[in-house]
Formats: sequence, C-alpha cells, structure tokens
Amino acid sequence: METAMTGGRNQVTTGIGMMCAGVVCLCLNDAIAKTLTTDYSPIQILFLRNLIALPIAVLIALKMGGRSALISHRPAAHLLRGVLWLCAATLFFTGLSLLGLAEATALIFVMPVFVTALSALVLREQVGWRRWTAVLVGFLGVLVVVRPGSGTFQAASLLPIATAFFYAALMLSARLVDPRESVWTLMLYLVGAGAIMSALAMPFVWVQPRAEDIWLFLGIALFGTAGITLMTQAFRFAPAAVVAPFDYTALLWATLLGWLLWGEIPDIATYVGAAIIIASGIAIVLRERQLET
Repeated sequence: METAMTGGRNQVTTGIGMMCAGVVCLCLNDAIAKTLTTDYSPIQILFLRNLIALPIAVLIALKMGGRSALISHRPAAHLLRGVLWLCAATLFFTGLSLLGLAEATALIFVMPVFVTALSALVLREQVGWRRWTAVLVGFLGVLVVVRPGSGTFQAASLLPIATAFFYAALMLSARLVDPRESVWTLMLYLVGAGAIMSALAMPFVWVQPRAEDIWLFLGIALFGTAGITLMTQAFRFAPAAVVAPFDYTALLWATLLGWLLWGEIPDIATYVGAAIIIASGIAIVLRERQLET
C-alpha cells in the first residue's frame, strides 16, 4: 500500500514538473515570436515554425503512438482544427507585436472561461450557477486588465482575448476527432494542417529570413513543440485539477522575460485583473473535477 501511494505521489510530482517545464518552453516560444514580429509577419513565423516542427512531430507521434498515430479517420476534423489554431496563433503573435508579453499572457488566461461559455451556449451542456459565476468573474478580470473607456485602453488588447476564444473552440473541436485517434495524432495533424494552410499566404507575405534569425526560427519550433508535448504528458501523469493551475505560472515567466528583454513592467491593474482571471479559471477546473467524481 505504501509503495503504491509513493508511486502515485511520484507520478503527480512528475506531472507538475512536466507542466511547469512545458510552461517555460511556451513562454520562451512566445518571447522569440515577439522578437521575430519586428521583421516578419505572424503568418510567416507560423509557417516556418510549423515547417520545422513537422518532422519533429512525426518522430514524436511514431515514438509515442506507433504507425497508427500517423493515420486519421476524420481528416476534415483536423482541417477545421488547423483553421482554428492558425487563427488563434496569428492573432496572438500579432498581439505580441503590439503589447507587453505579460499583458498578452494574462489576457489569454481567459480561455477556460470561453471553454465553459461555449460548451453551454454552443454544445448545450449543462453548466451550473457556480461555473457561470466563475465565467462572469473571469470577464470582470478581463475588464480590469483592458480598462475599456479609459485613457490606457489599447484596441490591441482585444487580440489575446480573441486568441483565447479561438483556442477554446480548438479545445472543444477535439470532440469531433475520431475517438480511436491518440493525442499524438491530434498534435501531428495540427502541425501539418498549420504548415499547409499558412503556406498558402507565403506568396503575399514572404520575407527572406536573415541568416542570424535562423536560430530563432529553430528555437520557436523546438520550444513550441516541446512545450505542447510536455504539457500533454503532464495530464497523463496527474489529474487535470492538480496540474492545470500550474499553467498560470506563465505569468511569472512572461513578466521576467518581458522585463529582461524589453524592459516591460506591467502596471498593478494588469496583475489585479490577471489574479481575478486566474481565480476564475482555477474555480472552473476544480468544479469540473468535482462533477467528474
């Protein structure tokens, strides 16, 4: 019994560690993307990121899921997911070019709020008053960060919010995928669809990458793929209610990177609003966990 309990604790610790490491990787991914937006369009950054990441995704899928991970039973579902992901990533990278890293990161935390709202309004799922309260609190946090009508309001703040909406739709669209397909198939086809669809825009936005920027494009592909893979694995080692809140450590890393690289220091309202958004997200996760048990 004691051995089983120790093994369980070790798995939870591993899951938390993977989540934290994945968050760091994605924050580095975002920081590199913000750097690249100075000279390249968001859609070109996404194209090169996906193009470089595709063989990595194939190797991970083969290693973790075998040859069956390369096969999709519902390609149309993956195409839709690719469109949603491309919209989300393009909006976020555009937002990064106009906002501070910490502010953009804080606003994207509203995603669980959108997931809950969409599941009720679009999928007609039963959502009780506790989760609706959390949704309203989350949007209150957004208003605190964005401050519409004030002199500090930036229209660019709407871009990470729109990103969160598309990410939420992406999460829910996983239900359209054939249940026989593994998470590795989802990852592979998401990267592949992103590469193919972003390639369509290249004749219109292509800028020849400078030699010194090649390492940045390699870095964004590696950190982005590693981050998604680590966070995916984290949910396999520990319950979602345990590891999901650690996603919010991204605000700490985003603040640190923003200060070190660009001298960005978010104001108090950003942190207050972020705290409200994070609290609503954790409340939603914990409530969903209660309903599952």
